Amino acid sequence: MQSKANIINTLTVCYFLIAFFEVIAEYVIAKPMICALKPLITLTLIVIYCLKSKKINKLFILALSLSLLTNILFIPNTPQYLFYALIVFSLHRIVAIYLIFSLQKIKDFVPIIIATAPFLLIFFYLFMETPDIPEQSYYLLVIQNILISLFAGVSLSSYVMNDNKQNSILLISALLFVMLQFAVFIEKYFLTNEFQGLFRPLAMTLNALAFFTFYKYIINAEKSAHNN
Repeated sequence: MQSKANIINTLTVCYFLIAFFEVIAEYVIAKPMICALKPLITLTLIVIYCLKSKKINKLFILALSLSLLTNILFIPNTPQYLFYALIVFSLHRIVAIYLIFSLQKIKDFVPIIIATAPFLLIFFYLFMETPDIPEQSYYLLVIQNILISLFAGVSLSSYVMNDNKQNSILLISALLFVMLQFAVFIEKYFLTNEFQGLFRPLAMTLNALAFFTFYKYIINAEKSAHNN
């Protein structure tokens, strides 16, 4: 058991080291490093989860695999590949939300609706103020805004209704994902010729932290379900 714990700790350090070098690669726009490190971040997290979890959740593996594919599709940084990335990431978000609902055992949907509404207002205000959205991405971005708002709403309502460690971690993860969506949205549609050297590393940092925090939530939720 101690040997397994050491392996997990070592891989966790490796995860953050890989993420750190990926952020540097994004800043200096080192394409070969980005191509190598970006998929490796998610693959490392999948291995960590498989070692840590007592009962591997295939939905979480699917969610991480879709994230892996999304990261690969973001590498070319072209409108066409961005469109494909949005499709795959929408599927990832649907799987992640379904996973949360299955773990949270939610019975009252009124708090979720109340908590989701402010996020919808913010994201759709930003969306409506955005110039030159590609026509093929228009409806996908609408779906993305709805999904991230629901993700945040479920997380916030769960935390307010039951402030425990599991829901606290879920809320932190949701807030990181919200900031990630803002960073990617602003970089892709507002500052296409400015601050690229800042927003891509920022997005990658948020991405690594958000997914690791979501992994921690899954582990805590599984432990809670096992204890019950």
